[in-house]
Amino acid sequence: MDALDVARWQFGVTTVYHFLFVPLTIGLSVLVAILQTMWHRTGNERYLKLTKFYGKLFLINFAMGVVTGIVQEFQFGMNWSDYSRFVGDVFGAPLAIEALVAFFLESTFIGLWIFGWDRLPKRAHLASIWAAAIGTNLSAYFILAANSFMQNPVGYRINADTGRAELTDFPAVLTNKVALITFPHTLAGSFLVAGSLVTAVGLWHVIRNRGSADTGAYRFATKFGSWVVLVASAAVLFTGDIQGKIMTDVQPMKMAAAEGLYTTESPASFSVLTVGSLDGSREVFAIKIPYLLSYLGTGDPNGTVHGINDLQAQYATQYGAGSYTPIIPVTYWSFRFMIAFGMAAGAIALLVLWSQRKGRTPSSKWLLRAGLAMPVLPLLANSFGWIFTEMGRQPWIVFGEMLTRNGVSRSVSLAEVLTSFTAFTLIYATLAVIEVKLLLRYAKAGVPDVSEEHPIDDTHDDAERPLAFAY
Repeated sequence: MDALDVARWQFGVTTVYHFLFVPLTIGLSVLVAILQTMWHRTGNERYLKLTKFYGKLFLINFAMGVVTGIVQEFQFGMNWSDYSRFVGDVFGAPLAIEALVAFFLESTFIGLWIFGWDRLPKRAHLASIWAAAIGTNLSAYFILAANSFMQNPVGYRINADTGRAELTDFPAVLTNKVALITFPHTLAGSFLVAGSLVTAVGLWHVIRNRGSADTGAYRFATKFGSWVVLVASAAVLFTGDIQGKIMTDVQPMKMAAAEGLYTTESPASFSVLTVGSLDGSREVFAIKIPYLLSYLGTGDPNGTVHGINDLQAQYATQYGAGSYTPIIPVTYWSFRFMIAFGMAAGAIALLVLWSQRKGRTPSSKWLLRAGLAMPVLPLLANSFGWIFTEMGRQPWIVFGEMLTRNGVSRSVSLAEVLTSFTAFTLIYATLAVIEVKLLLRYAKAGVPDVSEEHPIDDTHDDAERPLAFAY
Protein backbone atom coordinates (compact mmCIF):
# COMPACT_ATOMS: atom_id res chain seq x y z
CA MET A 1 0.00 0.00 0.00
CA ASP A 2 1.29 3.46 -0.90
CA ALA A 3 0.07 7.08 -0.76
CA LEU A 4 -1.67 6.72 -4.13
CA ASP A 5 -3.85 3.84 -2.93
CA VAL A 6 -4.88 5.62 0.28
CA ALA A 7 -5.48 8.92 -1.54
CA ARG A 8 -7.80 7.12 -3.95
CA TRP A 9 -9.63 5.43 -1.10
CA GLN A 10 -9.98 8.72 0.75
CA PHE A 11 -11.38 10.57 -2.23
CA GLY A 12 -13.70 7.69 -3.07
CA VAL A 13 -15.05 7.35 0.48
CA THR A 14 -15.57 11.09 1.00
CA THR A 15 -17.15 11.51 -2.44
CA VAL A 16 -19.61 8.65 -2.02
CA TYR A 17 -20.46 9.88 1.47
CA HIS A 18 -21.03 13.44 0.22
CA PHE A 19 -23.22 12.20 -2.62
CA LEU A 20 -25.56 10.58 -0.13
CA PHE A 21 -26.79 14.12 0.62
CA VAL A 22 -26.59 15.67 -2.86
CA PRO A 23 -29.43 13.84 -4.67
CA LEU A 24 -31.83 14.32 -1.77
CA THR A 25 -31.02 18.05 -1.67
CA ILE A 26 -31.47 18.43 -5.43
CA GLY A 27 -34.74 16.56 -5.62
CA LEU A 28 -36.30 17.65 -2.34
CA SER A 29 -35.68 21.36 -3.04
CA VAL A 30 -37.94 21.14 -6.10
CA LEU A 31 -40.57 18.96 -4.40
CA VAL A 32 -40.83 21.37 -1.46
CA ALA A 33 -41.16 24.25 -3.93
CA ILE A 34 -43.96 22.39 -5.71
CA LEU A 35 -45.79 21.76 -2.41
CA GLN A 36 -45.53 25.42 -1.45
CA THR A 37 -46.78 26.43 -4.90
CA MET A 38 -49.80 24.18 -4.41
CA TRP A 39 -50.51 25.89 -1.07
CA HIS A 40 -50.04 29.33 -2.64
CA ARG A 41 -52.50 28.54 -5.44
CA THR A 42 -55.15 26.67 -3.43
CA GLY A 43 -54.81 27.96 0.12
CA ASN A 44 -55.23 24.37 1.32
CA GLU A 45 -53.65 24.06 4.76
CA ARG A 46 -52.62 20.47 4.00
CA TYR A 47 -50.01 21.65 1.49
CA LEU A 48 -48.63 24.22 3.93
CA LYS A 49 -48.14 21.50 6.54
CA LEU A 50 -46.33 19.27 4.04
CA THR A 51 -44.20 22.18 2.84
CA LYS A 52 -42.93 22.90 6.33
CA PHE A 53 -42.62 19.23 7.21
CA TYR A 54 -40.52 18.17 4.25
CA GLY A 55 -38.83 21.57 4.19
CA LYS A 56 -37.38 20.82 7.60
CA LEU A 57 -35.97 17.51 6.35
CA PHE A 58 -34.59 19.31 3.31
CA LEU A 59 -32.76 21.87 5.46
CA ILE A 60 -31.19 19.21 7.68
CA ASN A 61 -29.90 17.40 4.63
CA PHE A 62 -28.73 20.61 2.93
CA ALA A 63 -26.65 21.61 5.95
CA MET A 64 -24.93 18.23 6.07
CA GLY A 65 -24.29 18.33 2.33
CA VAL A 66 -22.55 21.69 2.58
CA VAL A 67 -20.32 20.52 5.43
CA THR A 68 -19.23 17.34 3.67
CA GLY A 69 -18.87 19.00 0.25
CA ILE A 70 -16.32 21.56 1.40
CA VAL A 71 -13.82 18.77 2.05
CA GLN A 72 -13.91 17.67 -1.59
CA GLU A 73 -12.21 20.76 -3.00
CA PHE A 74 -9.52 20.75 -0.30
CA GLN A 75 -8.48 17.29 -1.41
CA PHE A 76 -7.49 18.54 -4.85
CA GLY A 77 -4.72 20.58 -3.27
CA MET A 78 -3.90 18.18 -0.46
CA ASN A 79 -3.65 14.81 -2.17
CA TRP A 80 -3.96 15.59 -5.89
CA SER A 81 -1.79 18.66 -6.42
CA ASP A 82 -0.19 17.34 -9.64
CA TYR A 83 -3.66 16.79 -11.07
CA SER A 84 -4.69 20.28 -9.96
CA ARG A 85 -1.65 21.84 -11.61
CA PHE A 86 -2.30 19.97 -14.84
CA VAL A 87 -6.01 20.64 -15.22
CA GLY A 88 -6.64 23.60 -12.89
CA ASP A 89 -7.09 26.14 -15.71
CA VAL A 90 -9.93 24.06 -17.15
CA PHE A 91 -11.35 22.27 -14.14
CA GLY A 92 -11.35 25.38 -11.99
CA ALA A 93 -13.58 27.47 -14.27
CA PRO A 94 -16.90 25.59 -13.82
CA LEU A 95 -16.16 25.00 -10.13
CA ALA A 96 -15.54 28.72 -9.60
CA ILE A 97 -18.83 29.62 -11.29
CA GLU A 98 -20.58 26.97 -9.20
CA ALA A 99 -19.28 28.58 -6.00
CA LEU A 100 -19.71 32.23 -7.01
CA VAL A 101 -23.08 31.97 -8.73
CA ALA A 102 -24.99 28.76 -8.08
CA PHE A 103 -24.02 28.15 -4.45
CA PHE A 104 -24.52 31.77 -3.39
CA LEU A 105 -27.86 31.80 -5.20
CA GLU A 106 -29.13 28.76 -3.34
CA SER A 107 -27.65 29.71 0.05
CA THR A 108 -28.94 33.31 -0.09
CA PHE A 109 -32.47 32.37 -1.03
CA ILE A 110 -32.59 29.46 1.39
CA GLY A 111 -31.85 32.02 4.10
CA LEU A 112 -34.66 34.24 2.86
CA TRP A 113 -36.99 31.26 2.77
CA ILE A 114 -36.12 30.11 6.29
CA PHE A 115 -36.53 33.53 7.92
CA GLY A 116 -39.17 34.90 5.57
CA TRP A 117 -42.20 33.00 6.82
CA ASP A 118 -44.95 35.47 7.84
CA ARG A 119 -42.64 38.37 6.96
CA LEU A 120 -41.98 38.34 3.22
CA PRO A 121 -44.94 38.74 0.87
CA LYS A 122 -46.25 35.29 -0.05
CA ARG A 123 -45.16 35.56 -3.68
CA ALA A 124 -41.67 36.73 -2.76
CA HIS A 125 -41.37 33.94 -0.21
CA LEU A 126 -42.48 31.37 -2.79
CA ALA A 127 -40.01 32.80 -5.31
CA SER A 128 -37.21 32.37 -2.76
CA ILE A 129 -37.62 28.58 -2.52
CA TRP A 130 -37.81 28.31 -6.30
CA ALA A 131 -34.64 30.42 -6.62
CA ALA A 132 -32.91 28.15 -4.09
CA ALA A 133 -34.04 25.07 -6.03
CA ILE A 134 -32.78 26.56 -9.30
CA GLY A 135 -29.46 27.39 -7.65
CA THR A 136 -29.15 23.85 -6.36
CA ASN A 137 -29.70 22.40 -9.81
CA LEU A 138 -27.34 24.90 -11.45
CA SER A 139 -24.72 23.94 -8.90
CA ALA A 140 -25.10 20.32 -9.95
CA TYR A 141 -24.66 21.22 -13.62
CA PHE A 142 -21.37 23.10 -13.18
CA ILE A 143 -19.92 20.32 -11.03
CA LEU A 144 -20.97 17.71 -13.59
CA ALA A 145 -19.44 19.81 -16.37
CA ALA A 146 -16.13 19.70 -14.50
CA ASN A 147 -16.41 15.95 -13.99
CA SER A 148 -17.37 15.41 -17.62
CA PHE A 149 -14.08 16.98 -18.69
CA MET A 150 -12.37 14.12 -16.87
CA GLN A 151 -14.50 11.64 -18.83
CA ASN A 152 -14.30 13.37 -22.21
CA PRO A 153 -11.82 16.29 -22.29
CA VAL A 154 -12.87 19.07 -24.71
CA GLY A 155 -12.24 22.80 -25.17
CA TYR A 156 -8.56 22.78 -24.20
CA ARG A 157 -5.01 22.54 -25.47
CA ILE A 158 -1.82 21.20 -23.89
CA ASN A 159 0.86 23.85 -23.38
CA ALA A 160 4.04 22.17 -24.50
CA ASP A 161 6.21 24.45 -22.33
CA THR A 162 4.34 23.99 -19.04
CA GLY A 163 2.80 20.58 -19.70
CA ARG A 164 -0.55 21.91 -18.49
CA ALA A 165 -4.02 21.82 -19.99
CA GLU A 166 -5.23 25.32 -20.87
CA LEU A 167 -8.82 26.37 -21.45
CA THR A 168 -9.50 27.45 -25.03
CA ASP A 169 -13.27 27.05 -25.38
CA PHE A 170 -15.33 27.41 -22.20
CA PRO A 171 -18.70 26.94 -23.99
CA ALA A 172 -17.36 23.60 -25.28
CA VAL A 173 -16.66 22.53 -21.68
CA LEU A 174 -20.18 23.51 -20.60
CA THR A 175 -21.77 21.79 -23.61
CA ASN A 176 -19.67 18.63 -23.40
CA LYS A 177 -21.96 15.86 -24.66
CA VAL A 178 -21.16 13.82 -21.57
CA ALA A 179 -22.33 16.67 -19.32
CA LEU A 180 -25.47 17.26 -21.38
CA ILE A 181 -26.72 13.74 -20.71
CA THR A 182 -25.15 13.19 -17.28
CA PHE A 183 -27.03 16.21 -15.90
CA PRO A 184 -30.58 14.99 -16.67
CA HIS A 185 -29.59 11.46 -15.63
CA THR A 186 -28.35 12.80 -12.29
CA LEU A 187 -31.49 14.89 -11.84
CA ALA A 188 -33.67 11.85 -12.51
CA GLY A 189 -31.71 9.87 -9.93
CA SER A 190 -32.10 12.74 -7.46
CA PHE A 191 -35.88 12.84 -7.86
CA LEU A 192 -35.87 9.07 -7.39
CA VAL A 193 -34.23 9.58 -3.99
CA ALA A 194 -36.40 12.54 -2.95
CA GLY A 195 -39.63 10.88 -4.07
CA SER A 196 -38.69 7.75 -2.15
CA LEU A 197 -38.14 9.73 1.05
CA VAL A 198 -41.46 11.56 0.67
CA THR A 199 -43.20 8.22 0.09
CA ALA A 200 -41.50 6.40 2.97
CA VAL A 201 -42.24 9.06 5.56
CA GLY A 202 -45.82 9.51 4.40
CA LEU A 203 -46.44 5.76 4.32
CA TRP A 204 -45.08 5.35 7.86
CA HIS A 205 -47.54 7.92 9.19
CA VAL A 206 -50.45 6.51 7.14
CA ILE A 207 -49.95 3.03 8.61
CA ARG A 208 -48.79 3.91 12.14
CA ASN A 209 -51.14 6.86 12.75
CA ARG A 210 -54.34 5.66 11.11
CA GLY A 211 -57.32 7.88 11.75
CA SER A 212 -55.33 10.96 12.81
CA ALA A 213 -56.43 14.42 11.74
CA ASP A 214 -53.50 14.62 9.29
CA THR A 215 -54.04 11.27 7.59
CA GLY A 216 -55.24 13.04 4.46
CA ALA A 217 -52.00 15.00 4.21
CA TYR A 218 -49.91 11.86 4.64
CA ARG A 219 -51.96 9.95 2.05
CA PHE A 220 -51.38 12.75 -0.44
CA ALA A 221 -47.64 12.78 0.34
CA THR A 222 -47.45 9.01 -0.17
CA LYS A 223 -49.16 9.19 -3.56
CA PHE A 224 -47.25 12.31 -4.59
CA GLY A 225 -43.90 10.73 -3.71
CA SER A 226 -44.78 7.44 -5.44
CA TRP A 227 -45.68 9.19 -8.68
CA VAL A 228 -42.44 11.16 -8.52
CA VAL A 229 -40.55 7.87 -8.13
CA LEU A 230 -42.29 6.29 -11.12
CA VAL A 231 -41.71 9.29 -13.39
CA ALA A 232 -38.10 9.53 -12.20
CA SER A 233 -37.59 5.80 -12.84
CA ALA A 234 -38.73 6.22 -16.44
CA ALA A 235 -36.46 9.26 -16.83
CA VAL A 236 -33.50 7.33 -15.38
CA LEU A 237 -33.99 4.52 -17.90
CA PHE A 238 -34.37 6.92 -20.83
CA THR A 239 -31.37 9.10 -19.99
CA GLY A 240 -29.31 6.08 -18.95
CA ASP A 241 -29.89 4.53 -22.37
CA ILE A 242 -28.56 7.66 -24.08
CA GLN A 243 -25.69 7.90 -21.62
CA GLY A 244 -24.66 4.32 -22.41
CA LYS A 245 -24.37 5.11 -26.11
CA ILE A 246 -22.32 8.25 -25.47
CA MET A 247 -20.13 6.32 -23.03
CA THR A 248 -19.46 3.67 -25.68
CA ASP A 249 -18.45 6.42 -28.08
CA VAL A 250 -16.04 8.31 -25.81
CA GLN A 251 -14.92 5.50 -23.46
CA PRO A 252 -15.45 2.13 -25.17
CA MET A 253 -13.33 0.40 -22.51
CA LYS A 254 -15.89 1.38 -19.86
CA MET A 255 -18.74 -0.29 -21.73
CA ALA A 256 -16.65 -3.41 -22.25
CA ALA A 257 -15.78 -3.40 -18.55
CA ALA A 258 -19.45 -3.04 -17.60
CA GLU A 259 -20.09 -6.41 -19.24
CA GLY A 260 -16.69 -8.01 -18.66
CA LEU A 261 -16.54 -8.44 -22.43
CA TYR A 262 -13.01 -9.51 -23.38
CA THR A 263 -13.56 -10.29 -27.04
CA THR A 264 -15.24 -8.07 -29.62
CA GLU A 265 -18.76 -9.27 -30.40
CA SER A 266 -21.43 -8.42 -32.94
CA PRO A 267 -24.12 -8.79 -31.76
CA ALA A 268 -23.24 -8.68 -28.05
CA SER A 269 -25.39 -10.05 -25.22
CA PHE A 270 -25.95 -8.49 -21.80
CA SER A 271 -25.49 -10.81 -18.84
CA VAL A 272 -27.89 -10.41 -15.94
CA LEU A 273 -25.68 -12.64 -13.80
CA THR A 274 -22.25 -14.14 -14.39
CA VAL A 275 -20.21 -16.55 -12.31
CA GLY A 276 -16.56 -16.68 -13.27
CA SER A 277 -12.97 -16.12 -12.22
CA LEU A 278 -12.12 -13.27 -9.83
CA ASP A 279 -10.74 -11.05 -12.60
CA GLY A 280 -13.75 -11.75 -14.82
CA SER A 281 -11.62 -13.17 -17.64
CA ARG A 282 -13.15 -16.66 -17.52
CA GLU A 283 -16.88 -17.33 -17.52
CA VAL A 284 -18.29 -20.37 -15.72
CA PHE A 285 -22.01 -19.63 -15.84
CA ALA A 286 -24.07 -16.72 -17.13
CA ILE A 287 -27.67 -15.68 -17.70
CA LYS A 288 -27.69 -13.51 -20.81
CA ILE A 289 -30.12 -11.37 -22.79
CA PRO A 290 -29.21 -11.59 -26.49
CA TYR A 291 -28.58 -8.38 -28.45
CA LEU A 292 -29.10 -6.12 -25.42
CA LEU A 293 -25.49 -4.99 -24.95
CA SER A 294 -25.25 -4.09 -28.63
CA TYR A 295 -28.38 -1.99 -28.33
CA LEU A 296 -27.23 -0.33 -25.10
CA GLY A 297 -23.89 0.57 -26.63
CA THR A 298 -24.74 1.41 -30.23
CA GLY A 299 -28.51 1.64 -30.60
CA ASP A 300 -28.38 -1.27 -33.05
CA PRO A 301 -29.27 -4.78 -31.78
CA ASN A 302 -26.62 -6.13 -34.16
CA GLY A 303 -24.03 -3.44 -33.41
CA THR A 304 -20.39 -4.21 -32.66
CA VAL A 305 -19.13 -3.81 -29.09
CA HIS A 306 -15.35 -3.85 -28.83
CA GLY A 307 -13.83 -6.19 -26.27
CA ILE A 308 -11.30 -5.49 -23.53
CA ASN A 309 -8.45 -7.36 -25.26
CA ASP A 310 -8.75 -5.42 -28.51
CA LEU A 311 -9.08 -2.09 -26.71
CA GLN A 312 -6.11 -2.86 -24.46
CA ALA A 313 -3.97 -3.53 -27.53
CA GLN A 314 -5.23 -0.32 -29.17
CA TYR A 315 -4.52 1.82 -26.10
CA ALA A 316 -1.08 0.28 -25.59
CA THR A 317 -0.20 1.29 -29.15
CA GLN A 318 -1.76 4.74 -28.78
CA TYR A 319 -0.62 5.71 -25.25
CA GLY A 320 2.33 3.45 -24.54
CA ALA A 321 2.91 0.21 -22.65
CA GLY A 322 0.80 -0.50 -19.57
CA SER A 323 -2.56 -1.82 -18.47
CA TYR A 324 -5.60 0.28 -19.44
CA THR A 325 -8.16 -2.14 -18.06
CA PRO A 326 -10.20 -1.16 -14.96
CA ILE A 327 -10.99 -3.63 -12.18
CA ILE A 328 -13.59 -5.77 -13.95
CA PRO A 329 -15.50 -7.23 -10.96
CA VAL A 330 -16.01 -3.69 -9.62
CA THR A 331 -17.32 -2.28 -12.90
CA TYR A 332 -19.40 -5.38 -13.69
CA TRP A 333 -21.24 -5.55 -10.35
CA SER A 334 -21.53 -1.82 -9.68
CA PHE A 335 -23.27 -1.45 -13.06
CA ARG A 336 -25.80 -4.15 -12.16
CA PHE A 337 -26.33 -2.98 -8.59
CA MET A 338 -27.05 0.48 -9.94
CA ILE A 339 -29.80 -0.88 -12.19
CA ALA A 340 -31.22 -3.35 -9.66
CA PHE A 341 -31.58 -0.94 -6.73
CA GLY A 342 -33.12 1.75 -8.92
CA MET A 343 -35.69 -0.66 -10.37
CA ALA A 344 -36.51 -1.98 -6.90
CA ALA A 345 -37.48 1.52 -5.73
CA GLY A 346 -39.82 1.88 -8.71
CA ALA A 347 -41.41 -1.50 -8.01
CA ILE A 348 -42.12 -0.56 -4.39
CA ALA A 349 -43.68 2.73 -5.53
CA LEU A 350 -46.08 0.73 -7.70
CA LEU A 351 -47.01 -1.45 -4.72
CA VAL A 352 -47.63 1.62 -2.57
CA LEU A 353 -49.94 3.16 -5.16
CA TRP A 354 -51.76 -0.16 -5.61
CA SER A 355 -52.28 -0.44 -1.85
CA GLN A 356 -54.11 2.91 -1.82
CA ARG A 357 -56.32 2.37 -4.84
CA LYS A 358 -60.00 3.42 -4.50
CA GLY A 359 -59.38 5.09 -1.15
CA ARG A 360 -57.93 2.03 0.60
CA THR A 361 -55.64 2.54 3.58
CA PRO A 362 -52.57 0.26 3.54
CA SER A 363 -51.89 -1.74 6.68
CA SER A 364 -49.40 -4.44 5.67
CA LYS A 365 -46.26 -4.62 7.81
CA TRP A 366 -44.36 -5.98 4.82
CA LEU A 367 -45.37 -2.98 2.74
CA LEU A 368 -44.27 -0.69 5.55
CA ARG A 369 -40.89 -2.40 5.70
CA ALA A 370 -40.50 -2.17 1.94
CA GLY A 371 -41.53 1.48 2.04
CA LEU A 372 -39.00 2.31 4.74
CA ALA A 373 -36.30 0.71 2.56
CA MET A 374 -37.25 2.93 -0.38
CA PRO A 375 -34.94 5.91 0.34
CA VAL A 376 -31.96 3.59 0.80
CA LEU A 377 -32.42 1.79 -2.53
CA PRO A 378 -31.98 4.80 -4.88
CA LEU A 379 -29.17 6.11 -2.68
CA LEU A 380 -27.37 2.81 -3.26
CA ALA A 381 -28.20 3.01 -6.97
CA ASN A 382 -26.69 6.51 -7.16
CA SER A 383 -23.60 5.45 -5.25
CA PHE A 384 -22.96 2.38 -7.37
CA GLY A 385 -23.57 4.47 -10.48
CA TRP A 386 -20.82 6.87 -9.51
CA ILE A 387 -18.51 4.05 -8.48
CA PHE A 388 -18.99 2.58 -11.94
CA THR A 389 -18.49 5.95 -13.64
CA GLU A 390 -15.25 6.73 -11.84
CA MET A 391 -13.78 3.23 -11.58
CA GLY A 392 -14.65 2.49 -15.20
CA ARG A 393 -12.47 5.43 -16.27
CA GLN A 394 -9.37 4.00 -14.58
CA PRO A 395 -6.43 4.07 -14.97
CA TRP A 396 -7.13 7.61 -16.27
CA ILE A 397 -7.81 10.62 -14.07
CA VAL A 398 -8.37 12.64 -17.26
CA PHE A 399 -9.19 10.20 -20.03
CA GLY A 400 -6.44 10.03 -22.64
CA GLU A 401 -4.38 12.81 -21.05
CA MET A 402 -3.33 11.97 -17.50
CA LEU A 403 -3.05 8.71 -15.60
CA THR A 404 -4.33 8.60 -12.03
CA ARG A 405 -0.93 7.62 -10.67
CA ASN A 406 0.54 10.81 -12.14
CA GLY A 407 -2.01 13.10 -10.49
CA VAL A 408 -1.26 12.34 -6.82
CA SER A 409 0.74 14.81 -4.70
CA ARG A 410 4.37 13.75 -4.71
CA SER A 411 5.24 15.57 -1.49
CA VAL A 412 2.50 13.94 0.62
CA SER A 413 3.59 10.85 2.52
CA LEU A 414 1.65 7.69 3.24
CA ALA A 415 1.43 8.59 6.93
CA GLU A 416 -0.04 12.02 6.16
CA VAL A 417 -2.69 10.63 3.83
CA LEU A 418 -3.56 7.90 6.33
CA THR A 419 -3.95 10.52 9.07
CA SER A 420 -6.32 12.69 7.04
CA PHE A 421 -8.21 9.63 5.78
CA THR A 422 -8.73 8.36 9.33
CA ALA A 423 -9.77 11.80 10.61
CA PHE A 424 -12.25 12.39 7.79
CA THR A 425 -13.72 8.92 8.18
CA LEU A 426 -14.31 9.39 11.91
CA ILE A 427 -15.79 12.86 11.42
CA TYR A 428 -18.06 11.63 8.64
CA ALA A 429 -19.19 8.69 10.74
CA THR A 430 -20.15 11.11 13.52
CA LEU A 431 -22.01 13.35 11.08
CA ALA A 432 -23.83 10.31 9.69
CA VAL A 433 -25.16 9.44 13.15
CA ILE A 434 -26.27 13.04 13.69
CA GLU A 435 -27.93 13.21 10.28
CA VAL A 436 -29.88 9.98 10.71
CA LYS A 437 -31.01 10.87 14.25
CA LEU A 438 -32.20 14.32 13.17
CA LEU A 439 -34.06 13.01 10.13
CA LEU A 440 -35.73 10.25 12.13
CA ARG A 441 -36.68 12.57 14.99
CA TYR A 442 -38.33 15.17 12.79
CA ALA A 443 -39.82 12.62 10.40
CA LYS A 444 -41.54 10.87 13.33
CA ALA A 445 -42.75 14.18 14.76
CA GLY A 446 -45.10 14.62 11.83
CA VAL A 447 -46.50 17.70 10.16
CA PRO A 448 -46.60 20.90 12.24
CA ASP A 449 -49.70 22.65 13.53
CA VAL A 450 -50.23 25.73 11.35
CA SER A 451 -53.73 26.65 12.58
CA GLU A 452 -52.48 29.68 14.52
CA GLU A 453 -50.21 30.97 11.77
CA HIS A 454 -51.34 34.00 9.83
CA PRO A 455 -49.70 34.70 6.46
CA ILE A 456 -48.54 38.25 5.98
CA ASP A 457 -50.91 40.77 4.44
CA ASP A 458 -49.11 41.87 1.29
CA THR A 459 -50.84 45.31 1.38
CA HIS A 460 -49.40 46.51 4.72
CA ASP A 461 -45.97 47.60 5.87
CA ASP A 462 -44.31 44.86 7.93
CA ALA A 463 -41.06 46.64 8.71
CA GLU A 464 -41.62 46.69 12.46
CA ARG A 465 -42.09 42.93 12.83
CA PRO A 466 -39.15 40.96 14.29
CA LEU A 467 -37.32 38.43 12.12
CA ALA A 468 -38.98 35.03 12.44
CA PHE A 469 -37.33 31.64 12.21
CA ALA A 470 -39.89 29.08 11.04
CA TYR A 471 -38.11 25.95 12.14
